Amino acid sequence: MKRLCVFCGSSFGDDPAYLAAARDLGQLLAASGIGLVYGGASVGLMGAVADAALAAGGEVIGVLPQGLRDREVGHNGLTELHIVATMHERKALMADLADGFIALPGGIGTLEEFCEILTWAQLGVHAKPCGLLDIADYYAPLIAFFDRMVAARFLRAEDRARVIVARDPATLLDRFADYSAPPADKWLDRART
Repeated sequence: MKRLCVFCGSSFGDDPAYLAAARDLGQLLAASGIGLVYGGASVGLMGAVADAALAAGGEVIGVLPQGLRDREVGHNGLTELHIVATMHERKALMADLADGFIALPGGIGTLEEFCEILTWAQLGVHAKPCGLLDIADYYAPLIAFFDRMVAARFLRAEDRARVIVARDPATLLDRFADYSAPPADKWLDRART
């Protein structure tokens, strides 16, 4: 893996463990020679993971919509900062630049980004690993909901298996290294028959 995309909050959240994990992940990526691709902001966990990777000598590429740049939340010390017009362009470029995706704790934007990239994997748009860094059980309710989707037959078990979960960055990267993508969903083929 050359680069990993990290989705995470633009605030720090209510648990110091979130900030510690963001810093640990940034340092680990840099130490492993893996570049960071992220949303380009200087605030919250986004800024923390970028700052930690930069401080450890890592490559950090940000992708930021012009509207957020206008609000002066962009990080000015990155290896590269791409300014795009829309959130859709942001997500597409981040996906193109990355070899896998990690969600640290975050809000609705983080959830939306992770679920969209997971959907793209299910549909065969990419075969890259998608992981949740479940710090202090932050993602436990979401993981349980994914399991409920399987039980209710709205999500195939093999698509649920696309979600790699770990409680620390090193374990998550180890699981990414062992990842083998299941076949893409053939729902379009099934819908036509």
